[in-house]
Amino acid sequence: MSSWISDSTLPWHSILMLRILKCGRIPKHIAFIMDGNRRFAQKSNIEKIEGHSKGFDKLSEVLQWCLEIGVEEVTVYAFSIENFKRSKEEVDGLMDLTREKFNRLLEEKEKMKKHGLRVRVIGNKSLLSNDLAKLAAEAELMTRDNNQSLLNVAFSYTSQDEIANACNIAVQGLIDGRLENEDIDVPFMSKCLYTQDSPFPEIIIRTSGETRLSDFLLWQGCASYLHFTGVLWPELTVTDFLWAIFKYQRVAEEIDVLHKKLLSRDLTSPRQEKFIENVEAERWSTLERTLAAGD
Repeated sequence: MSSWISDSTLPWHSILMLRILKCGRIPKHIAFIMDGNRRFAQKSNIEKIEGHSKGFDKLSEVLQWCLEIGVEEVTVYAFSIENFKRSKEEVDGLMDLTREKFNRLLEEKEKMKKHGLRVRVIGNKSLLSNDLAKLAAEAELMTRDNNQSLLNVAFSYTSQDEIANACNIAVQGLIDGRLENEDIDVPFMSKCLYTQDSPFPEIIIRTSGETRLSDFLLWQGCASYLHFTGVLWPELTVTDFLWAIFKYQRVAEEIDVLHKKLLSRDLTSPRQEKFIENVEAERWSTLERTLAAGD
């Protein structure tokens, strides 16, 4: 069974390219729309679920590349809420594969600790089965204290759902009297998102040739460099990845200016700060309750 972080050795020319690029600006946060698993399966004459499995294998490689080059945070679009509309056979297969991979992650506690990798599952977890929600909670709690890098797994996710959830959090704060109308501003709403305090991604990479975001990080990606490649996700190479970094570096200063101009994240009142602290505490409490359910 594949590890969450590949241990493969990069070819010498890729190591050289990586070292050269590290002399330039490296993004803190990269997001991936991992598209093309089903087309890869069709192209390779294998079952769809095997294509998705190959997609996970590629994720483990990509995580290695990101850690090697110094990226601190990675967000991957693993499963959209819209994907629940696919055939029952495919959805059930994807859920079984996800269970397998989360169980594998739980076996790799020491490896996650060695790399300092924290895993956070973002999305509408109320749509997940109890056992899968419990596995996700256990993975998050197990890696909670790892603080060198962060992997956000967007599962049962759409950006519209995320923004609606953030609005519900804010509305409940107003109803409870913990917030005032003037507290509801862009920086505050940003911290109500599933991604909370994470820096917004400097790059969003989508594979397979499609040139749309498919309801992924629409709020957080408003000033990101969008990199579209025709390569199917399971066929992505380290050269493809480094090319995306190179292309980003050519516009990095412009992206940085946009982030500073458009994406102020500072809260303006102690009341906002206290509320967000409580939201975060409740999130961890929910994970602990989910894990304890049925024990």
